[in-house]
Amino acid sequence: MPKKSEIHYTERMKETIELMANPGLLLVSVDSAGKPNAMTIGWGTIGIIWGKPIFTVLVRPSRYTYGLMEETGDFTVNVPNADMRDTVMFCGTKSGRDYDKFKENSLIAVPSKEIKSPGIEQCPIHYECKVVHKNDVLKEKLDGKIISSAYSGGDFHTIYYGEILAAYA
Repeated sequence: MPKKSEIHYTERMKETIELMANPGLLLVSVDSAGKPNAMTIGWGTIGIIWGKPIFTVLVRPSRYTYGLMEETGDFTVNVPNADMRDTVMFCGTKSGRDYDKFKENSLIAVPSKEIKSPGIEQCPIHYECKVVHKNDVLKEKLDGKIISSAYSGGDFHTIYYGEILAAYA
């Protein structure tokens, strides 16, 4: 596996956004003992807020990842390679409460330089993000068509705004 180098966060943004839609990206958080967990995300964006580069990600409170992010206040976003479709599917359909997703998928955790949560060695791109703000999606403020298509069972997301402290490819 070639060694990753630090890049400007916009350098691989187009590829990151395209792959978020299909097959999805892998958000990694870590528990207090340092055990990592990966969750597939298909919703998020990169932009500038408060004069800072921000990666916004959405996580439902029912997800195992939610508790980890609340605990550590950071996360990485990892862009999978073409051979990782099965891993992305597994991480999007199985819970970290029941599976060690890193072990089950032979993922290698790479220590981050700026945060607690690691990156994934097999992913060609990863972003290290520190949560600088979060807010809950409020049903009463959301368009009804989005509620019926994305929240028919309730369980509204929390939106995490992660300052991108470093990006690697």
